[in-house]
Amino acid sequence: MQDTATLPDVLAGPILRHIDQENFTLWIATSQPLTGQLIIESEKGDKQSINIDEHNCDHIQLGEHCFIQLLSVKVALSTKQDYFYQLTVLSEAFNSSLKYSSDEATRFRLKSEIDRIWHGSCRKPHHPQRDAIASMDDRLAEMKSSDERPALLMMSGDQIYADDVAGPMLAAIHQLIDQLGLFTESWEGAMANSQSALLDHPYCYYQREKLLPQDKSNQEVTDSFFRGARKPIFTSAGAHNHLITLAESIAMYLLCWSPNLWPLINWQSAREKIPAEYLARYDQEKQILDGFIRELPKAQRVLASLPCYMIFDDHDVTDDWNLTRGWEEAAYNNPLSRRIIGNTLIAYWLCQAWGNRPEKLQDLREDTRHCFTQNGIEQHESLIDTVLDWQEWHYCIDTKPKVIVLDTRTHRWRSESSPGKPSGLMDWESLSELQQELIGEDSVIMVSPAPVFGVKLIEVIQRIFTFFGKPLLVDAENWMAHPGAANVMLNIFLHGKTPPNFIILSGDVHYSFAYDISLRFRKNSPRILQATASGFKNAFPGKLLSWLDRLNRLFYGSKSPLNWFTQRRKMRIKHRRPNNKNSRTLYNHAGFGELQLADKIEDVEVLVHASNGETVRFHD
Repeated sequence: MQDTATLPDVLAGPILRHIDQENFTLWIATSQPLTGQLIIESEKGDKQSINIDEHNCDHIQLGEHCFIQLLSVKVALSTKQDYFYQLTVLSEAFNSSLKYSSDEATRFRLKSEIDRIWHGSCRKPHHPQRDAIASMDDRLAEMKSSDERPALLMMSGDQIYADDVAGPMLAAIHQLIDQLGLFTESWEGAMANSQSALLDHPYCYYQREKLLPQDKSNQEVTDSFFRGARKPIFTSAGAHNHLITLAESIAMYLLCWSPNLWPLINWQSAREKIPAEYLARYDQEKQILDGFIRELPKAQRVLASLPCYMIFDDHDVTDDWNLTRGWEEAAYNNPLSRRIIGNTLIAYWLCQAWGNRPEKLQDLREDTRHCFTQNGIEQHESLIDTVLDWQEWHYCIDTKPKVIVLDTRTHRWRSESSPGKPSGLMDWESLSELQQELIGEDSVIMVSPAPVFGVKLIEVIQRIFTFFGKPLLVDAENWMAHPGAANVMLNIFLHGKTPPNFIILSGDVHYSFAYDISLRFRKNSPRILQATASGFKNAFPGKLLSWLDRLNRLFYGSKSPLNWFTQRRKMRIKHRRPNNKNSRTLYNHAGFGELQLADKIEDVEVLVHASNGETVRFHD
């Protein structure tokens, strides 16, 4: 156990979350319960000092020295001026590290009317390209006025990769679990049936796929480790270090959000735990991870300065999460796979969802309050059941235009004809609820983690693999993969009361593109713009994407008759091309997207700021 005198007060954060004219929300993880005051001062000099207490700061203890806290205060905020905030319990040096240039404290601005928005997804720490969230810091530092800042940062999925963890990251996670005294757990369904047994197991590093529930492969290991039962498959190609316990997931978030804990890691001791045959891979990942760690102070400052909103996608839990009915039936009927899914979803709630619209999560908090104690997690299975049953991960932000954030993971439209066919990303009930949210709006921004309108050639390839019963091999997860969900979503666009100005933000695919969409054979078609930006720290294999881009333009150009055989035959889709290059429609580099809004959809600027400093503008 780490000496508390050497632990930082702040483990991660603060992260600025939901704000409006009456509410200010901060997420922060600390080694002791948060105390002191929150000071908010306007640029005109008006100061508000708010005592931090149990009425405005809810904390959940996850270890002897780990408290996840949501500070949610009632405060009057104007849209006409900047504000500065700081926490008095934090040192002057730490508060100073969160501000820019000559600012007195951390600056923020409430923009209830969205003029620009930053967005993206897919942040894998050990991907070799630079972290785009760190590159945001460079742009914010150059801005001379908050008018240039985005109204919000939308993180649309895969904020962590629970299913694809580098060996050095997993080793750091395990040291952190010990140093913070993160609560342990045990489970049924495996011979290594506790956290301590897992950490002592020879397959702990780079061989966890042998410990994960299996179906047909690795049957000999399955028989010995899981007492002979056939188990579901965790499909991630990088599952060699898949997170399993709640403590591992919490530690992963702390290390991805913050630089504060990395100095505690003893790398020499960490490397000694790695099997000899994986040391070369470990060293390579460590070199990449070092670059990620060096720029975490930049990412920390960005997350403290911009209102951040988040939604999950599959890698926040596990690859191909709920992709098919068969996957669900297998995964949720196995005690260990259910435990893994539940643990990563609990961590998502506490580290991401809680700050989006805190009032929406209050019932979940009350229903599970008894499970979190100062001595550990009580009734762990009951906690997982409650979180898996929760139906309110989606939310809206009452800005102008309204932002509607979709849950495309837990309201699946399951195939009735075959357990192996891809599920629809949303079921009929949730799509009907979405339509009600849209009625009466002049304009709307809809956040769908996966693009509603994808690359047609890639969708065709996914359909072919699905036909032969192999949807998991090609991640056959798109809006058009399920006829019911596709038809309802497209009919929403066809509906007469659909907002005439419609923007779709998405990510997921590890490359960026932009489409203008209109309805064929309709004079007053809604104007639809889809902007896809992905990933923050990930990219598609370059040569493969270049070929797919060429072939897609060849087979599915605007005049191609093949378009009439797709689900989108009633739609006219026009590509915006990156930097006016007619030779391509897809852009492939880690970065983040920016939308600069305008009265007319065709005048909305779509940009991607690559993490290498390049700015790409998508032209119609």
